[in-house]
Amino acid sequence: MPVRRAAERSLSVGLAACVALAALAPASPAAAAVKGAAPGGFEVESSAVVAASPASVYAMLGRPGEWWAPAHTYSHDARNLTLALRAGGCFCERLPTTGGSVEHLRVVYADPGRMLRLQGGLGPLQGEGVAGSLTVTLKAVPQGTEIVMNYIVGGYLRADDANLAPIVDRVLAEQLARLAARLRRRR
Repeated sequence: MPVRRAAERSLSVGLAACVALAALAPASPAAAAVKGAAPGGFEVESSAVVAASPASVYAMLGRPGEWWAPAHTYSHDARNLTLALRAGGCFCERLPTTGGSVEHLRVVYADPGRMLRLQGGLGPLQGEGVAGSLTVTLKAVPQGTEIVMNYIVGGYLRADDANLAPIVDRVLAEQLARLAARLRRRR
């Protein structure tokens, strides 16, 4: 039982941190929504349109240290993040103070300028019995590129999926808003 209680405390602390950080997140991009939540999983989606080419957006996805929120990293420094834009590539983080590292997600599909799909559990989901699929689709539109970020999570969660989905939605919407803002500054 002590191991279970420790795991429950760890999840509670992680979820509480996500709730607190989500409350500080800026307004979401053009659209963000919990598309569905049920026992065993949820789906969230955010979208934005940026005045940049799909190739430029895709390239920026590979530089998360320039746009990911530092508060949503283990090292509290987004410059420690890397993302290799190829199948098998790691969305990883260096932990310089300990010499450690974190694999956040793994690339399973990379189609430059069109789509990037990664699998894994972000944040506190990493310690749960879940599978997650984060798909970023890019579509050329007259204004530039429409970016759609969709994250589907399923499996066993020790927390209430319905309460967790809006938190994950806000955190991912914040990342998309930061990506869009970074692309705007680049012009």
